[in-house]
Parts: sequence; structure tokens; C-alpha cells
Amino acid sequence: MKKLSLFLVSSLILLGSINANARDDVLSFSINDAMASSDAVNILGSNVKFYFGDAQPSEKVVRTVGEYKTSRKTNAATKSDIDACQRAFLSTLISLRDSAKSAGANAVINIKSNYRNNTTSSNDTFQCGVGGIIAGVALVGDVVVLEK
Repeated sequence: MKKLSLFLVSSLILLGSINANARDDVLSFSINDAMASSDAVNILGSNVKFYFGDAQPSEKVVRTVGEYKTSRKTNAATKSDIDACQRAFLSTLISLRDSAKSAGANAVINIKSNYRNNTTSSNDTFQCGVGGIIAGVALVGDVVVLEK
């Protein structure tokens, strides 16, 4: 019984120290770098266009479908912060692309980071939450049909 009590106390101390040192960072990464990755180019295709922050398409918006939100996470345990965050970013874009395609739209405009419902707008960077084992990206944008 004494060994069991010692084990339980030791386990609680260990768990407490793990939580005390857990990462919970919100970092910014380059949209251009992520979009230029071979994964992004190969997976996203060119049927749906993405416009971040206040960057606007040169084509006229014919129809606005609506605002779409998406949040994706990835395992970050064996990846660098940038690799994990770019993977989560790509997953959010895939989700936005698929929403646009299913709605008959061809673009997502006004894309903003929305991590923990804290909306930030940038033409250049996206925000990513990074912990010890998980990285996540949340985006919000307007799904639209652009004039062809």
C-alpha cells in the first residue's frame, strides 16, 4: 500500500510538471511560403483562388455564397513548427476549397486567421497555435463566384 501511494504521488508530480511546461504558442508564418510549397501547388490545384487579408481579386464578384470558417489540427510531435503549421494551413485551405467547389464558387476572399476566435487579417502571414504535440490553424473567409 505504501508503494502504491508513493507511485500515485510521484505520478501526480510528474503530470503536474508536464502541464507546467506545456507549450501553447501562437506563431505567425508566411502565406507565400506555404502556398509555394509543392504540397500546396499539387493538392490545391487552380480551380479555386484564395485571397488573404485585404488583397482583392481583379475579377468582379458575381455572387457571394457566404462566410465559411474552418479549423484544422495536425500532429506536431515529430515536426518542426513551420512544417506542422504549414500542414495545418494546407488542411484548412483544402476545407475552404472543398466548401467553395460544393457551392459552385471559384474563390475565397477576405481570408483571415481566426485562431481561438481571435480574428486577425494579414496579406502576408497566417497564425498557428503550436503545443507540444498538436498544431492548429483556423481561417475564415468569404466564398464567392468571380467573373470569368
